[in-house]
Amino acid sequence: MRGTNASALRVSSSPRSRSHLDSIPISIPTPQTTPQTTPQTTPQTTPMTINVLILCTHNSARSVLAEGMLNHLAQTLGSNVKAYSAGSSPSGRIHPFALEALSNAGIETAGYRSKSWDEFTSADAPPLSIVITVCDSAAAESCPVFFGGNGQPIKVHWGYPDPSQAEGGDDGKRRAFELTRQAIGYRMLQLLSKPLETLTKTELQTSLLAIART
Repeated sequence: MRGTNASALRVSSSPRSRSHLDSIPISIPTPQTTPQTTPQTTPQTTPMTINVLILCTHNSARSVLAEGMLNHLAQTLGSNVKAYSAGSSPSGRIHPFALEALSNAGIETAGYRSKSWDEFTSADAPPLSIVITVCDSAAAESCPVFFGGNGQPIKVHWGYPDPSQAEGGDDGKRRAFELTRQAIGYRMLQLLSKPLETLTKTELQTSLLAIART
């Protein structure tokens, strides 16, 4: 073979060769990314409030103690229960020893009033889940029979002697009111220990009757 020009075998590093390479388009692939998805969240629903109406004749003593104790304990335990009280023939006056017993237990009594059960029979009244009468049928005391109420409530009787009729003057009455408050509180704690939101009406009735026997 004839002599080969060595310069022909070498890649030219001249400016012209570099500019030619620079003109070749280079495509850089775009990295594939996974689309970001927003986690699906389950809408939070507010549990239904369990409304409890406590009834007596005059709505001045036992029913007021029961309303105060149930609301206080429900708030303390974080239970979605709301108590109300009323009377079939309200006196229009709450017994001062009832307010005193609640206040001594650390329960706020501002706004309490003696009221008629008619307030819970109107169309805009809160739907009731439970109605409890607290008069003393054992002492032949007439107990109101409540036929109204939105929500077809379960009805039960939890009787207590009338503390306003206790003997021993004011000291005896004060003691009776305090003991009644404690007895009511014991039953209300049992009520709040039940899974009220999930019980059927039959199960709720059975539980309420069992508490009445304690």
